[in-house]
Amino acid sequence: MSARSVDVRLVKAGRTKIRYPAEVVADDGTRLTVRAPWAADGVRDFGFVRFEPGDVFTEHYWRDRWYAVKEVRTGDGALKGWYCDITRPALVSDDEVVVEDLDLDLWVSADGREVRRLDEDEFEASGLAERDAAAAAAAREALDALETLARAGGLPGAGQETRLR
Repeated sequence: MSARSVDVRLVKAGRTKIRYPAEVVADDGTRLTVRAPWAADGVRDFGFVRFEPGDVFTEHYWRDRWYAVKEVRTGDGALKGWYCDITRPALVSDDEVVVEDLDLDLWVSADGREVRRLDEDEFEASGLAERDAAAAAAAREALDALETLARAGGLPGAGQETRLR
């Protein structure tokens, strides 16, 4: 496959939250893998990890799964960990990837010892369970599945089970 780029567009509550260019690394028709530098302005400090200019994200999007897995490294290649977004399955075209963020997230540290569920309060406040009970159930199921995989020492990505320990 020749190198190409796509725009990744993250949608939240019907609005584009962020859009950024990414280089396509692989696309097997089900999973699309892209690589992009940290796209937000400045530093985002979560307390347990900082995303900052120079960081590189290798992002795995599935057309049939309710999540995206993002490997995060410093500019010099040191692994920070994995940030997992719970999303509807990705919509992929020739030049764009559209992902609807469903407010649930999971962080897994580089050594795999720290696994954190994030933003469950935002998810509850979003009203998704009332608007689309099936989507809310799929989102919770995806978060539970990713957490189970992470605690067992692996996450899906890069064409095989990514070992954390």
